[in-house]
Amino acid sequence: MILEPKTISTQLPFALYGAANRMVRLHKPFLEPLGLTFPQYLVILALQEGAPLPVGELGARLGMDTGTITPLVKRLETAGFVTRNRDPADERRVLVDLTPRGRALDAKLRSIPGKIKTACQLTDRGMEDLRRTLEALAHPAT
Repeated sequence: MILEPKTISTQLPFALYGAANRMVRLHKPFLEPLGLTFPQYLVILALQEGAPLPVGELGARLGMDTGTITPLVKRLETAGFVTRNRDPADERRVLVDLTPRGRALDAKLRSIPGKIKTACQLTDRGMEDLRRTLEALAHPAT
């Protein structure tokens, strides 16, 4: 028999919400000096893995719809971190690429996960186990 949680603090959604908020708060002191919000940080990380990317593919990689990703990309473009250009092979698609200023963030952004791991007091194994658990929850096998 499965028992239903009696209080909100014992429910999984409450724990996930709290953990997600803590992640954003932990990143903030590292991202603010760079002029980035947490979602913008995720966009830059995705582009560092391989740019240029079509807006749709970028959104899909990040689990963001077009209505969310487009304003993020526009703000990053205004800040000088990315460019948006029509795909010469398909004018309907917009390609997002890092500018030299955006690429210059690489070393600073790569140092952040270690700082977060330390703040969370997790080992490499603990961090990987947690990531796998969350990934399985976010993207269950079909």
